Amino acid sequence: MSSTIILIINISIASLLAVGLTPLFVWWERRISGFMQDRSGPNRCNIGPFRLGGLIQSFADMLKLVFKEDFVPSHIKYKFFFAIAPVIVFVCSFLTFATIPFADALVIDGQKHIMQAIPNELGIMWFLAFAGLSIYGIILGGYSSQNKYGLLGSIRGSAQVISYEAAMALSIISILLSYGSIHLTDMVNAQSGTYLGVIPMWGIFIQPLAAIIFIVCAFAETNRAPFDIAEGESEIVAGYHTEYSAMKFGLFQVGEYAAMSASSAIIVTLFFGGYQIPWLDTQGIQSNINYVIMALIVLIPVKIFILTSWMKKNNRAIGSNKSRERETKILTIAFWVIAAVIVGILGLFLITGLGTNGVNIATAVIQIGTFLVKFFLMAFVYIWVRWTVLRFRYDQLQMLGWKVLLPLALLNIVITATVIVVGS
Repeated sequence: MSSTIILIINISIASLLAVGLTPLFVWWERRISGFMQDRSGPNRCNIGPFRLGGLIQSFADMLKLVFKEDFVPSHIKYKFFFAIAPVIVFVCSFLTFATIPFADALVIDGQKHIMQAIPNELGIMWFLAFAGLSIYGIILGGYSSQNKYGLLGSIRGSAQVISYEAAMALSIISILLSYGSIHLTDMVNAQSGTYLGVIPMWGIFIQPLAAIIFIVCAFAETNRAPFDIAEGESEIVAGYHTEYSAMKFGLFQVGEYAAMSASSAIIVTLFFGGYQIPWLDTQGIQSNINYVIMALIVLIPVKIFILTSWMKKNNRAIGSNKSRERETKILTIAFWVIAAVIVGILGLFLITGLGTNGVNIATAVIQIGTFLVKFFLMAFVYIWVRWTVLRFRYDQLQMLGWKVLLPLALLNIVITATVIVVGS
């Protein structure tokens, strides 16, 4: 029974992070871009007194796509390929998240549970396989549209994936040499130690060059700026999804954000310690669970205070319109009630004590929280880069992939292999 429950929890977390957060990411991206361009971003759409800082706008856009007419142009002959293309992009982007570990193996009543949506032995190879397969959706979408802009977009997308998939795979070889395993949980556990008792043994410090190459290639794999030449609106209208509308177009967009989520998760897993807390591995958390809980009891109210203070500062009334202040008061009360409940539960655990299973479950929850913090920070970097760096020209993109990243990845393999052989 416990295996089924844990599997359902893992699948739910993966589904939420890969797909369920799309409206949040859309809102977050709009707000960040607005901040960077010195404007407000979405802040008017509301349900009664609730605007949630503009988040309602994302749900309104989602509902609009759901109920919008699904129009298929009459000149399209291959309607099956036209219909299946966005589904391929969406499913492949979603499945790349399936093997990401959210926490260390959870032991309950002596039974070990892997904290992944689809536990398997493929590890990083699963990610590479489905990340590469998603390009077939882009190719089919552009080809079946029988539109010159769509075809150009699909050709650009396929050329981009070929260029950057090679460098990405070679950078992963260096990582495999360093960790000695293809299993993502093993890779995360290998990052639990420290150098000289200070520097975490994260992949970014073990393989800095591989990290840079992989992150750049991951940006290219998601088809987001500055690597969005497959859908460059200034050149080819919308590229491979020019002829799409309603939820078919929506699936392409959800697939893009799912790919961004999966890339953020895999980058955190490989190079930023995954679910590991710096200087505190799984055994360290379990041995000091009471101190960790006390730290959380202190930190949660501090975080809520900072959040509510920021909300009050940025949601002042405009003239006679007091809706912003009313919403801020309602949300402030809600956040403090949630914080009080969480702190109360933690305090109860601290007073009554935790058994072996309780300690293991608490450790898993803390590690999941650690993973989520790193995940959202990496997603922020994706959004930050999109609204900061200009789009590469096609020739610049190809030269970066073939003349810069590929040679550097090969050089890094030689350096890594040499260091391992000499060190052994």
